[in-house]
Amino acid sequence: MSSPTINPGARPTNEASEAAAAANVQSLFNSIAPTYDRLNHLLSLGLDRRWWGRTASVFRDVLTRPEAQVLDLCCGTGDMTHALLALRPANGEPLTGLDFSSQMLARAHAKYPAANIRWVEGDAMHLPYPDASFDLITAAFGFRNLTNYAEGLRELHRVLKPGGQLGILECNQPSGLRGLGYNFYLHHMLPLVGGIVSGQREAYRYLPASIARFPRSPQMLAMLRENGYTDASWTGYFLHAAGLYRAVKA
Repeated sequence: MSSPTINPGARPTNEASEAAAAANVQSLFNSIAPTYDRLNHLLSLGLDRRWWGRTASVFRDVLTRPEAQVLDLCCGTGDMTHALLALRPANGEPLTGLDFSSQMLARAHAKYPAANIRWVEGDAMHLPYPDASFDLITAAFGFRNLTNYAEGLRELHRVLKPGGQLGILECNQPSGLRGLGYNFYLHHMLPLVGGIVSGQREAYRYLPASIARFPRSPQMLAMLRENGYTDASWTGYFLHAAGLYRAVKA
């Protein structure tokens, strides 16, 4: 049996080029920034907060080292970054939260004005950092919006230090009976509610499509190994509707 096709990356409107897809992703997230937090909490039934904290606790060994350099990729309005900060010592190096969307970052600044966090507008596919810069890189519900998953993993590998850890918290699409109700919610209720509350119906049609497009855990684990990572694992959260990928730069 042949292996399933793995889509190269996000394509909000089936764009022919990665550049066009990236521009549309950026525009889409700028457009939904005003209602992003409220809808995240509503549409995840409040589980997003628990998932951020659970993910941060997995990397406690790195976060509690004052000298550790930590990057939260696709940080959005900064909630995952702030969950990481909760485990940092008071004298720790600042965290870095990086996102493609200026509007998302503006809200991160406003929410956490005094936090020990550097907020950076940047492209995850072309990070503005030298090789071997970080001890830990995390991404919560943003990696699937990269326009090339394999190249994105290689870029993260480049800026990780040898032995550095990677954590990608990402949505999943459950299979079998437990997936029936979830898939109905994902493809019908989420676009309806998200579109009404935000006024951005196309954005909330894209979000479930991006989950359906994203590689399932066996393919994602294989992609991690193929792009230079070791000890790759996946832990499912809440009926496997989301889960954490972990890996190490050898």
